[in-house]
Amino acid sequence: MRSIEVKGTARTIAERSSEQARALKAIRKDNGVPCVLYGAGENVHFTVPAEGLRNLVYTPHIYVVDLIIDGKKVNAILKDIQFHPVKDTILHVDFYQIDEAKPIVMEVPVQMEGLAEGVKAGGKLTLQMRKLKVKALYNAIPEKLIINVSHLGLGKTVKVGELSYEGLELLNAKEAVVCAVKLTRAARGAAAAAANN
Repeated sequence: MRSIEVKGTARTIAERSSEQARALKAIRKDNGVPCVLYGAGENVHFTVPAEGLRNLVYTPHIYVVDLIIDGKKVNAILKDIQFHPVKDTILHVDFYQIDEAKPIVMEVPVQMEGLAEGVKAGGKLTLQMRKLKVKALYNAIPEKLIINVSHLGLGKTVKVGELSYEGLELLNAKEAVVCAVKLTRAARGAAAAAANN
């Protein structure tokens, strides 16, 4: 997995919720993003400049985050992001500290490989799930989950339950369809013509 560096500054949490709300508003007005690091025993609250999160958030890749808070470095993963409902700006980010001995849960992008039999017959290959949720030790998590679709015929699908990767546990529903070769009108016509001959 690739790694990316994110620098932040620790912040203290106000006792009263009204003061806390004011503090968070001030951080966002100043182009900062309030963040929390979980999994390190005590949760660490910190602020990252919005610009410092751009390459981590707006990307198809997954990363191990080298999180540097006031000069102290920890390895973490991105756990959750809250976006503004209208402006789409980042409101809040949760990170989770990696423990090399404990499995983590992450969404990993799916990549299809090969030319499906059904596509040669005029069908259309569609990817229904762009990411799959996996549970594994962080150093066993690949950048992408490769699915070979060469064998996939017309009208056929690949379901989560049919996939397996070494060292990874897939957490999505086993019946969920990851990719499929759908019949197009042209393929239906060709199949009907072949049946009539």
